[in-house]
Amino acid sequence: MDGFGERLRARAQDLGLSDAEVARRAGLSVNRYGNYVRNTREPDLATLVRIAKVLGTTPDGLLQVGQGRGPEATGARAALTAHAHPLNDKGLAIATALVSSLTTFDDLTDR
Repeated sequence: MDGFGERLRARAQDLGLSDAEVARRAGLSVNRYGNYVRNTREPDLATLVRIAKVLGTTPDGLLQVGQGRGPEATGARAALTAHAHPLNDKGLAIATALVSSLTTFDDLTDR
C-alpha cells in the first residue's frame, strides 16, 4: 500500500483531525493507527472501512483504486461528514435540520 500512510495523514489534516482523534473515532488505539500512518502495518478490511468512514471517504479512495484518484469527498463536505460521524441519532436529527434550514436560506438568498 504505497503511500497509504501519507494519504491517511493528509486526509485527516484536510479535516482538521489529529491521528489520535481519527484513532478514537475508528475505535482503534493510537499505536495501532500510528502503525498504519507510518506504513509499518496494513489494516484488515473491516478496519479500513471504519477508518474511511471517519475520514469521510471510501476504502477505494484511501487506496487510490480506480484511475489513480485520491479520496472522493473533499473540503467542506468531507468535514461535515467527519463531524457527523460520532453523533448519536438525536444529534444527527438536529444536524440534518440545521443543514436543511441552511439550504433553504441559501435558496432564498440566491434569488
